[in-house]
Amino acid sequence: MNILQMSQTLFYLIEQQTDSEKAVNYLRQQTDLFQNGPQAATFYRVFTALPRFVGKQSVNVPSDLKFALERVRPGFTISGWTLDRLARVWWLLQLPADDETTYVKTISQLFKAGEINELVALYSALPVLAHPEAWKFQATEGIRNNIADVQSAIMLHNPYPADYFDEAAWNQMILKAFFTDKDVTQIIGLDERKNARLAQTLADYTAERRAAGRSLPAHIEDLM
Repeated sequence: MNILQMSQTLFYLIEQQTDSEKAVNYLRQQTDLFQNGPQAATFYRVFTALPRFVGKQSVNVPSDLKFALERVRPGFTISGWTLDRLARVWWLLQLPADDETTYVKTISQLFKAGEINELVALYSALPVLAHPEAWKFQATEGIRNNIADVQSAIMLHNPYPADYFDEAAWNQMILKAFFTDKDVTQIIGLDERKNARLAQTLADYTAERRAAGRSLPAHIEDLM
């Protein structure tokens, strides 16, 4: 994926939002400061402060920009996002990625310290971050937590798991999605990544539910 092209597309989308002039001015100002002195403290400060300066209104995504995003990163969508979430994902793309160790360490600190909305933005950014292989463990850890919004950010409308999870991690995610009543039809790659082990696991799970007189989750039999 071309990170610069994605960054430009997301910024253009930010510019298209209603009453976004204040947000755009703030982002340009902070980008100039960071580029002139790329300090981690500045990067963290801006990431945390963004909602206060850009707002939390819902993002409107015109059809031409949906197409542009899909072209740059297949499967990537920002439908249903708020402006602060979009701005945070865009800001992550401003971090220099030449040194993989420094890049991964810097963003990993955000994962460790993030509150819920910050974590949602971070996990939403997985498909567009540099060095995608480096985030597999982080993504699987996110699925294990019990924060519904964070789980949804990874599981739903996110191409990262389908592209990078091995079979065991993928199967665990699908099972967790059923456990937590997620709309599995919104999981990218659901049909393409069907496999025999997953089918058997889900068959065992449905047998347990039937034996207990419990109803089956929607769509679970489609994967068996």
